[in-house]
Amino acid sequence: MMKKVLITVLTVIVLAGCTTRKELSYLNNIPAKEGESTFNTGVSVYKLQPSDIVYISIRTQTPEGGLEDLLTGQNPNIANQVQGEVSQYVTGYSIDPEGKLNLPIFGRIPASGRTIYELRDMLQEKTDSLFRHAYVEVRFLSYRFSVMGEVRVPGSYLNYSDQLNILEAISKAGGVTDYGNRKNVLVIRPVDNKTITYTVNLQDKNILESPAYFISPNDVIIVQETGRKVFSLNLPVYSLIISSIGTTLLLINYFK
Repeated sequence: MMKKVLITVLTVIVLAGCTTRKELSYLNNIPAKEGESTFNTGVSVYKLQPSDIVYISIRTQTPEGGLEDLLTGQNPNIANQVQGEVSQYVTGYSIDPEGKLNLPIFGRIPASGRTIYELRDMLQEKTDSLFRHAYVEVRFLSYRFSVMGEVRVPGSYLNYSDQLNILEAISKAGGVTDYGNRKNVLVIRPVDNKTITYTVNLQDKNILESPAYFISPNDVIIVQETGRKVFSLNLPVYSLIISSIGTTLLLINYFK
């Protein structure tokens, strides 16, 4: 009787701690067959908000044939080589709490609520009214996102490309750990004066059509843990319980 009880308890513990191959995979319900699968993946266009930082350069040709940035008075090519991405981030232009940029020549201009391309077009129009053959370049610098929970390298990351999807974002954090629940990933997205949350399943192909598939600046991604992690953390307690049960059964058998 004692052996049967111990074998049953151990079997339950082993089964509870097992991980299947399917649980560790991504997008596992896409049919594994030849050919193509098409998904209507919508790319949301980010609109600038207060505290965002943008890089702005207005380039024009000097009488000597060189280039000059009208906002800084420097050669933009040389400045970029010296500064690099980090310095450009520090010396970029920040959108104030009222949603405006304070720029040389133009003064305070509205920026919040515009896309980066709309801001560029507006500045180009203003530039064309004052200068000839000047070229406006605008880049978004504060594309920061955070990945937390059951990933190998949690933290805050900067993105230097125009688009980033959730799979790429999690890859930057080292991927999901063996204890991560790929079916339960939370995306927290601040929009204007509110916060929107999405719960996505990394194993489901429908994530490709989710509004949370493409990451927006300031998103926070939280990969929840599975029940196996709770089980693993409590394993010493389970071992103690099993040991106590075994000792008790031995004593009962001995006194009988």
